[in-house]
Amino acid sequence: MQYSVTGMNCAACSARVEKAVSKVEGVTVCNVNLLTNSMEVEGTATPKNVIKAVKKAGYGATLKNNSVANNKGDENSLVESDTQKVVIRLIASVIFLLPLMYVSMGAMMWGWPLPEAISNNHIAMGFLQMVISTIILVINQKFFINGFKGVIHLAPNMDTLVALGSGASYLYSVAVLFKMILNYETGMPDLYFESAAMILVLITVGKMLEAHSKGKTTNAIKSLMELAPKTATVLVDGNEKVIPIEQLKKGDVFIVKSGDSIPVDGVIIDGSGAVDESAITGESIPVDKVVGSTVTSGTICSSGYIRCESVRVGEDTTLSKIIKMVNDASASKAPIAAIADKVSGVFVPVVIGISLITFIVWMLTGHGVPFSIARAVSVLVISCPCALGLATPVAIMVGNGVGARRGILFKTATSLENAGKVKVVALDKTGTITTGKPAVTDVYVAEGVLQEELLSVTYALENKSEHPIASAIVEYASVNGVKLEEVSDFKVLPGNGITGIFEGTKAVAGNLKFVEEAMEISKEVLEKYETFASEGKTPVLVAKGDVLLGMIAVADTIKPDSATAVSILKSMGIHTVMLTGDNEKTAMVIGEMAGVDEIIADVRPEDKAMKVRTLKMKGRVAMVGDGINDAPALTTADIGIAIGNGTDIAIDAADVVLMKNTIMDVAEGINISRKTLRNIKQNLFWAFIYNIIGIPLAAGVWYYALGWELNPMFGAAAMSLSSFCVVMNALRLNLMKKVKK
Repeated sequence: MQYSVTGMNCAACSARVEKAVSKVEGVTVCNVNLLTNSMEVEGTATPKNVIKAVKKAGYGATLKNNSVANNKGDENSLVESDTQKVVIRLIASVIFLLPLMYVSMGAMMWGWPLPEAISNNHIAMGFLQMVISTIILVINQKFFINGFKGVIHLAPNMDTLVALGSGASYLYSVAVLFKMILNYETGMPDLYFESAAMILVLITVGKMLEAHSKGKTTNAIKSLMELAPKTATVLVDGNEKVIPIEQLKKGDVFIVKSGDSIPVDGVIIDGSGAVDESAITGESIPVDKVVGSTVTSGTICSSGYIRCESVRVGEDTTLSKIIKMVNDASASKAPIAAIADKVSGVFVPVVIGISLITFIVWMLTGHGVPFSIARAVSVLVISCPCALGLATPVAIMVGNGVGARRGILFKTATSLENAGKVKVVALDKTGTITTGKPAVTDVYVAEGVLQEELLSVTYALENKSEHPIASAIVEYASVNGVKLEEVSDFKVLPGNGITGIFEGTKAVAGNLKFVEEAMEISKEVLEKYETFASEGKTPVLVAKGDVLLGMIAVADTIKPDSATAVSILKSMGIHTVMLTGDNEKTAMVIGEMAGVDEIIADVRPEDKAMKVRTLKMKGRVAMVGDGINDAPALTTADIGIAIGNGTDIAIDAADVVLMKNTIMDVAEGINISRKTLRNIKQNLFWAFIYNIIGIPLAAGVWYYALGWELNPMFGAAAMSLSSFCVVMNALRLNLMKKVKK
């Protein structure tokens, strides 16, 4: 089950929620995503107990609505509302910050003019700074409320660090100001009111930038949701009626005109048109659709007029399943995130400890309260647990979005991470490397016979057969303009061929054994027959009366880009294997055409999984298939990849789904995975190195050696930009180029 979690501000928050829910009886898996403020929980625990655990930890949770439309509305309005509040808070803060900076820095450091009643009265200037900074603290009270709430629940977070840093600067300055008033001091000591206020404003700027950039990472999901039509035009008693999409039921007849979106998955029962499926498959060229063709929800009828019967509606549509798959992948957690999660869980308490030690050490070395407080506050405000918490999920979200736009769907963050580690790719033959549909490859005409006669007789006979080979010949003859003649007394002889009376003469089409019984076959024809057979083709001999007209060779042809795809996989350092149940002779021909490194033939469906286990000895294995018989192998492999037009069983068993019917996307998916994994490592490196360098610098480790000290305001600025930089680095994945053909 998926939940929306509120109140999380940093990685420490998400770690706290995850820890609390994991302790609930019946919970087997709990993944909290800081980026999407969501939580995925597996097990037998009731939603009531899960929500109770989240609330006890100091946060809020609600069960997510699985409806695409409702989710879209709820999430978008929530994000927009939060962003608006941050912007309003920031504007109000800046309005008061400007006069504060004018007084504290402009007037005192650079001699900018002030009213005479204030300019020579340091107590009045200090009091004015206190009033203005107090207003800014009240405007940004959210940091203090959330920060101290975290302390109360023994789960300090980023807001705790900000509240302690800003609060310490403010309280110290108040104490100094009242000391001035009580002692009637005329000199102006160090006050940190502007630091207390500026810290909050800078962190708010960072939060706004972070929210804006995080919003961009979810663009892929938003664009998919926007594809879902709101209404459908249905036929009711012969009349067209527009109804809300929720009212459309399975079996209803709906109409799609040129330019309209297809509301649900269906089958065309009347009309024809071209459908733009680019949003679903990534294929830019519209696909021609006729009666009997399937149409997919969210695609667009670019031309034509079609009437369809709805087959899948609501959450069962392809679009809804894709959105759920992308959402699930974004909500899940990649194994590489484990280190950052462990660090995030203890980060804030450790930083508070370092800050306290910093203050004590500088006090003991005789540097006084102002200097010691400045160092301790700098440590608090420069430390950023958010950068660690966002390093993995933002890259996963963007990489997942890039894949979705290109028709490659990763079911989980784990599959997105592991796909790039594949060393062996095992490819099924039929429907994966090949088209899975027989086609005419050669037409051999016997001596003294016209090709037109051979094709005419064959067309007339095969047109009455339902065999896949017959369909290939009929399609070939039809495309080449052969006239269809009638045959009588048609008979099918299973395992041999077919017969019929053509223009008063008996005609036959079939295998060598069948035709040899009727006539003598020349040596030349036999040699040609053997040549076709050795190439993995199925030759069909055709005769009329006692004359052999020739033969037509049919084969499951290799896809146009299969050889290129295999070549790219090999260039990526991947060992390619063709795993098929076909006979060795046919497999060798197709394997050589595709250029695979290894061919394993004559494999029964139940043995494919065993072969995959053997291949695992060479490294991580990805199995690519499209049929029911591939499901066990897909499950056994480290990564199962299903061709999108394959069976539902194959798709359910796979970790990655390719919406297009091409293994080019196998290479593309691995490429996306590798670049996403590299981006995650970059993010984690910069998140760790930022804190490793920043915290010692803020603590004043280099003060004696190099004279370096960090102003708390610069520390706050650095913290506000750290998460933003991590997210922006992840967004670079959107610029990823496709693998070259």
